[in-house]
Amino acid sequence: MKKIEIKTLFDFEFASAPGFSPDGKSIAYVVTRSDYEENKYLGDLYIIDAASGESRRLTSRGDARGYTWTKDGKLLFSAMRDDKLKKKAESGEPITAFYELDPCGGEAELAFTLPLSGARLSPIDTDRYIVAAGWDNTLPDLSTMSDEEKAKVLKERKESPCEVLTEYPFWENGGGFTSGQRNRLFLYTRSTGELKPITGEWEDCYAATLSPSGKRFAIMPSEWRGFSDYKKREPILLVDTETLERREIFPAIMANVSGYDFLDEDTMIIAATEGKKYSFLEDPNFYLLDLKSGEWRKIADYEHTVGYGSVGTDAHFGGGIGAKVHNGEFYFVSTVGDGCAVYKIDRDGHISEALTPDGACSSFDISDDGKFVYCGMYGQKLNEIYLDGRQITNFSAALDGFDVRTPEPHVFTNSDGVEIHGWALTPSGYEKGRKYPAILHIHGGPETTFHTVYHHEMQMWANAGYFVFFCNPRGSDGRGNEFSDIWGKYGTIDYSDIMEFADEMLKKYPDADEKNFGVTGGSYGGFMTNWIIGHTDRFKAACSQRSIASWISFEHTTDIGVLFTELHQKALTRTDMEQLWEHSPLAYAPNCKTPTLFIHSDADYRCWMVEGLSMYTALKQNGCDTKLCLFKGETHELSRSGKPKGRARRMEEILGWFDKYLKQ
Repeated sequence: MKKIEIKTLFDFEFASAPGFSPDGKSIAYVVTRSDYEENKYLGDLYIIDAASGESRRLTSRGDARGYTWTKDGKLLFSAMRDDKLKKKAESGEPITAFYELDPCGGEAELAFTLPLSGARLSPIDTDRYIVAAGWDNTLPDLSTMSDEEKAKVLKERKESPCEVLTEYPFWENGGGFTSGQRNRLFLYTRSTGELKPITGEWEDCYAATLSPSGKRFAIMPSEWRGFSDYKKREPILLVDTETLERREIFPAIMANVSGYDFLDEDTMIIAATEGKKYSFLEDPNFYLLDLKSGEWRKIADYEHTVGYGSVGTDAHFGGGIGAKVHNGEFYFVSTVGDGCAVYKIDRDGHISEALTPDGACSSFDISDDGKFVYCGMYGQKLNEIYLDGRQITNFSAALDGFDVRTPEPHVFTNSDGVEIHGWALTPSGYEKGRKYPAILHIHGGPETTFHTVYHHEMQMWANAGYFVFFCNPRGSDGRGNEFSDIWGKYGTIDYSDIMEFADEMLKKYPDADEKNFGVTGGSYGGFMTNWIIGHTDRFKAACSQRSIASWISFEHTTDIGVLFTELHQKALTRTDMEQLWEHSPLAYAPNCKTPTLFIHSDADYRCWMVEGLSMYTALKQNGCDTKLCLFKGETHELSRSGKPKGRARRMEEILGWFDKYLKQ
């Protein structure tokens, strides 16, 4: 058997976003692959014949990372293939070019360009589209300028010696500085080229939901300036497609709306939480809205995600449809238990059993005649496309011949009487009676989950000779509001769950060497790693990734700092600094004796590098062996979608650190 190594990951291809053509005869999907030498990812479109299940490639340039079906059965995707358009984009001019491709054959041709950044399309009919795009209020109106004037303005912006901040949040993970920037909707008419604003310059609105007739659509914009207040509750509005006139259809009473759609022209289903107990953090319930009478009522209690899954893996790329109405029923991806699947709910509030296997379903689609396609990871397979339950693609063949370890499930009851789910990977070539080092891996979130699906890094560690242990402690997703409630309790019940799980694994696997035991995790897992090394010396080495060290600095320097701190810690610096410090790992860093590697990125605005620098400095003061690797230009997503060379170097540093301390 071949060993899974760090760079094995870059030989994989990743399927995503299956979607039916309007006539239901074809299914488009995206395949993403790595170009390690060029240090980037390439994406191309593929097509499946829905009758035969045969799949073929449509594009080959590597620049098709997404698509939209037109109403007449063509494919539109954004790319930059024209040199003049590339120069405009590189100068900072907002522009998105769309190419059209006939899936029956032929080359993609430039269809149209829009003077917007990162535009995405939703077709209303054969001629009109709702466009979602970025909008920069600090940029002058370029349409009124000559080419020379435009070039001068853009050059001055690009060469400005300072960044001016006037709003909070002032930057966004993966998006850079954001003062004055919004997400807007527009109505685009292809035949005339008219681009008409739907939402205002200072309104944030990411998408519109069309009614079955296309004569109206629902939106939920939020207008703000200076400071974005997450506590502000917004109504759902109904917009006439012809006149763009708005009217409120659902009051601004929900703490959080996860999604909504039309069951028919006059009935909407809404997934939302009133936030009575857990505020913004509550999982949603389902409500039915009668558009004729304006009356609405709750039809089902629900304590799980709606429209997306939260199973963690580093072997997934791309998006796709997470919720859709078919025949008056609402289908949605949801994390229930440790895995995520597609479910459906009818207008009476009856929720089905899972419609896809236990695993990690990422997206799906349904044709008008009821064909069902989905994309997911099951067992130790990579993401594959399944049509009516039959596997169509076989990207997992890339794993043939490799020593893929099967996660062994373990359930135990903790000291509080709560059932905790976890797994173990045994080392490659495992021989009973021989001692092996072990790694405890803590997931991020905290409202995500681990599952048995393929996780490259953990497989690589097992192939390198480690036991790998991972679990879903309290705070994890999938088991309702009460289980996920660690708000204001970080480092208490979650810490005890993780430590008791570690004890349980050492009992069940006596060949795991407790004297050569390491711990690692990213984001929330990084917070918990920081917390652990300040509260116990049981681990011989640690690796803290994209972590939180102090809630006080985190609140004031990150893109979600105020929101996340107040919700998750039930405190803010100005009112409860002592409480925040009490739950900050930095407060306990003077206790640390554990050799610790810190992994951070200088463009990670979710957990900014100040967190890693703080812990690194504190451990240096202790005389503790420590190292910090600060990745250039990478974001909070380094481990999942960072550039190939950065991802490889990150894994090399982590494995090298554990080999140094756990294999002596």
